[in-house]
Amino acid sequence: MDFRLTEEQQLFKETVRRFVENEVKPVAAKIDETDEFPEDLWWKFADMGFFGLRYPEEYGGSNCDVLTFCIFCEEVARGSLAVAFQVTMQAFQSTDFIAKYGDEEIKEQYLVPAIKGKKRGAFSVTEPEAGSDLGNMQTTAVRDGDYFVLNGSKTWCTGAPYADFFIIGAMTDKSKRFWGIDFFLVDRDTPGFKVGRHIPKFGMRGLKEAELSLENVRIPAKRALAGTGVGGKYLQGILAEIRVVTGALALGVTEAALEEALSYAKQRVCFGRPIGRFQSIAHKLATLHTELEAAKLMVYWAAWLLDQKGRESPEAVKPAAMAKNFACELAMRAVDAAWKIHGALGFSSEMSVNRFFRDAGGLYLGGGTTEINNDIIARELGLYG
Repeated sequence: MDFRLTEEQQLFKETVRRFVENEVKPVAAKIDETDEFPEDLWWKFADMGFFGLRYPEEYGGSNCDVLTFCIFCEEVARGSLAVAFQVTMQAFQSTDFIAKYGDEEIKEQYLVPAIKGKKRGAFSVTEPEAGSDLGNMQTTAVRDGDYFVLNGSKTWCTGAPYADFFIIGAMTDKSKRFWGIDFFLVDRDTPGFKVGRHIPKFGMRGLKEAELSLENVRIPAKRALAGTGVGGKYLQGILAEIRVVTGALALGVTEAALEEALSYAKQRVCFGRPIGRFQSIAHKLATLHTELEAAKLMVYWAAWLLDQKGRESPEAVKPAAMAKNFACELAMRAVDAAWKIHGALGFSSEMSVNRFFRDAGGLYLGGGTTEINNDIIARELGLYG
């Protein structure tokens, strides 16, 4: 078995790393301080073609595979997890459904400008009573002739404050619970649709979420992009890929935290020697670096499996959940260790490890919590009916 990246993937990784070193890292602290995503940085991502990585060349994309996209996510997260989350929302969650199910008119109207960065998208399923329990979703979509009428509310919609269009999950058949969810394309200026308050956070600053409300929102029936009755299958598939991508983001922040911790451990002198020469520090870093290599193998394998089998394959469900859990739990341990190794300096908001520590909590939520993913793994092991 060859575990090496292809020459093309390695060159791409180096390209993204240079971009992150030159464009993302220098502004990461300011983004955190101001809670604003710089407009010029957005256009730099667009100019590099990063918003179209996953999509066909005829729409302005690069048609890359899942593994290559994960490499991209990992590298951007090394510079800023908040930036990485925002970029993946544009390059993946908010545009995937359009690319997969939209007709040519819709692709030209939404996908092409989204790849160019000229239109921004958001993807929304979470509700006050339906986060982990998506089968309890209360937002509904009812057919009315050539239209659907949507009613309900959403929360924690990433990118909502500046999005031009939204992919909204809504129930078309409540009796089917999770399998009764379908997805609808809604413009920001549609009558009855409102973007509510920005939800403040202590981490992942620069990445903004908001509440949404839908009151008798009428949209053309063709904006139920996959029709109705198949959204649950789509949701299961995209959640598997979201879990793997979130695992890749976790790899990036883990690498960043351990790089800072290792550098500091070599420089900081205490009791006459660098603290990295004390076994308590050395063994902690050795263990975390070992676990990082294991996490990479898990995430890359899960991404490769999605490429080989397709994300709707039953074979992808368990590896995706495992990779997400292992990588994200590792990231939490790594950022905790990194700021502690820095001692009092780690508690300063001027230090990168402080930002890593505050940002990493978002990884726990994306793609399902550890507990939800453990339920998925247990079910795949035949422990649940």
